[in-house]
This record gives sequence, C-alpha cells and structure tokens, in this order.
Amino acid sequence: MFIGHFAAAMAGKKIDNRLSLGITFMAAQWLDLLWPILLLTGIEKVELNSNPSSPIPLSFTHYPVSHGLLTVLAWSFLFGLSYFIAKKNLRAALLIAVLVLSHWVLDWLVHDPDLPITPFTSGKVGLGLWNYKYLELAIELLFFGAGIYLYVQSARASNKKAGIGFWALIIFLLITHILNVFGPPPPSVTPVVIVAFLQWLLVFWAWRADRSTDVALTPESSGVQQIPKK
Repeated sequence: MFIGHFAAAMAGKKIDNRLSLGITFMAAQWLDLLWPILLLTGIEKVELNSNPSSPIPLSFTHYPVSHGLLTVLAWSFLFGLSYFIAKKNLRAALLIAVLVLSHWVLDWLVHDPDLPITPFTSGKVGLGLWNYKYLELAIELLFFGAGIYLYVQSARASNKKAGIGFWALIIFLLITHILNVFGPPPPSVTPVVIVAFLQWLLVFWAWRADRSTDVALTPESSGVQQIPKK
C-alpha cells in the first residue's frame, strides 16, 4: 500500500479541516517514515525477495518496531497524546491517532503474512493482496480517488498557484505508484532506503500545498470561513 495511505491523510481533512495536510500526511505515513531510520541503525531488516517471479520485490524479514501491531498502537497513542498536549484539540488528536493506526490496517490488506503482532511473539498476519497486482491496484486507486474527493470538499485553492501545488503532488504520487507497481525490482536494498527517506519531502510538500488553501463552506456558515491550520 502506498497511495492508499495518502488517501487516508486527505480524507482526514474532511473530518477536521483545521489540521494541516502535512500533519495528516505525517501521521498516516509515520510507520514508513520511521522504517528507513530503523533499517540504517540495524534495528529492523529487509531483503530482496529471493523468488524472481514474485510480484513482491522485498522480503520484510524483521520490522516489529515500525510495523508490529502492538508497537503501532503505542505510536498511535503517543501521536494522539502529543498533539492533544500541544493543541488541546481532542477531536484532532483522536483523528491523528486513527491515521497512524490506519497505516497498519491498510498494510494488513496487501502484505503477505509478515506483519508482526508483537515484538515478543512469532505471530504474523497479512491478507496478501499484493499477490493480485491488478486487483490491489484498482482498490488502491479507488481509495486514492475517494481521498482526493474528500479533501477537495474540505478545502479549496486560494489561487491558481496554490491549486497547482496540490495537483502536482497528486500527479507525482500517482506516477510514483505506477512505477512502483510496474517498474523493475530494485537492484539492492540501498535505493529502497533512500526512496523511503525521501518520503519526508512529501510531508513538506503537502504542508506547503495546504498552507495556500482556504477552508470550504461549513454547515455553520453560509459564507467562506477560514480557519487557521494547526
């Protein structure tokens, strides 16, 4: 799952449009933002798939801190609690916590049974939709389209330049995803780690694009109400 995570982040803006898209991007993608750091420190491990005919190029051999269900629940709680302490916004804090957890749920749909339940047990889960490339692609594109629709319902570009920033991000994510699905497997783990680190730039891009938007009409107002993003 790749663009499906960003779909969840965009949908989150419909629930609370005071949140920056950069914040929702970070929450929904936190596990994959943390993952390359843990790979470099040797805490977690990934290998190239030894089966050349497999549609999944990587073998996620050990990642209980970033993708174990128990630790993801802890990350979810910590993110939500930190935001609540900083902003005193319970609704937004709960949304952020759910977005962090949503990453694991969406990964559970597509991964082979390699997602750990806890760091202390051998149990692993995953429905394996990645093995059905076109079905998984269709589902993820539907998620992405729904996320875009919900985001557009919650915010509008304040000017043409602002709109270009958001739609450029959408096009970039789509192209990246198509290349991931249909491109050749990586020659080694190193470029995988580099690309994973570069996802931090997507968080910044989303924050910049969202800074130039106005909040759309709200049920409480017949006019345009601009609410500062937090």
